[in-house]
Amino acid sequence: MNVRAIRFLLLLSTLAISGAGALVSGALAQDKGTLHPKPLPLPPLANPDDPRLAAKQLFGRKMRPTGGPPYVIGFYARGCIAGAEALPVTGATWQVMRLSRNRNWAHPAMVALLERVSAKARREAGWPGLLIGDMAQPRGGPMLSGHASHQIGLDADVWLTPMPNRLLSRNEREEMSAVMMVRRDRLDIDPRAWTPSHLSVIRAAAREPSVERIFVNAAIKKALCREAKGDRRWLSKVRPMYGHDYHFHIRIKCPPGSPQCESQRPPQDKEGCSAHDLAYWFSDAVLHPRPPKVPPKPKPPITLSQLPADCRQVLAAPDARQ
Repeated sequence: MNVRAIRFLLLLSTLAISGAGALVSGALAQDKGTLHPKPLPLPPLANPDDPRLAAKQLFGRKMRPTGGPPYVIGFYARGCIAGAEALPVTGATWQVMRLSRNRNWAHPAMVALLERVSAKARREAGWPGLLIGDMAQPRGGPMLSGHASHQIGLDADVWLTPMPNRLLSRNEREEMSAVMMVRRDRLDIDPRAWTPSHLSVIRAAAREPSVERIFVNAAIKKALCREAKGDRRWLSKVRPMYGHDYHFHIRIKCPPGSPQCESQRPPQDKEGCSAHDLAYWFSDAVLHPRPPKVPPKPKPPITLSQLPADCRQVLAAPDARQ
């Protein structure tokens, strides 16, 4: 197998299992929803105790969170959450998109952070507010489609399209697409779409103490490095990642009171803006990967036995009272 093929396989592997996050979500954020979700809730499984069953089939059928206090179990890409809270689908400075997915659940710390950052987007960037994409399922866990992470209620996608200064209809929330921020050649942002206000929004999120990382397309990171003025320490949290052309991904730290939450190694205290830091992301192997002659076999989905043991209790717990 030649070097280019090996690089391509590594890229696919990273997209599938990287602990850095939900790294196949760039295009997923643009997938349209439906006014007639099929079928939410999903039909019962014929054999829910089958040890070979994908965990996503179990967690995807839970329409409500557990009761009790919030409790995070496991890692961003392999875990679950008890006591999740829903971000209201409409707020003064935010609106949730793709309501049919039922993915506006998270740890209360993430819900509060999105409320704060959306208010800052209005105050500091002049946006009416934020459009919020996928957060987590009611009990976290692997999702039925997309996202390697978003499993423990500490990840959220925020569109790089400002919220309109009006209430979006249900149909608009399912059908509307975000604006592409990256130039066709993938080497920089599209100047017709990118504005200084985008920097202000991402900076407002990155300056939140609880934020661990923010994932953006490398072209967006490049623009932030070029345009940021004054205190630039927040840039260390902003990391280039595959996809993320239309939205940015916020990840927060493990919250107090969840000793089973597995932290990610904190980012280095450097801007990550040098030519060396960005070289990999703009290499031909990444921008124009050639598929190997023999396509790699898809990885089997995560089963319940591969998640932390306490995620079984999260699945079995009764629904929180409405």
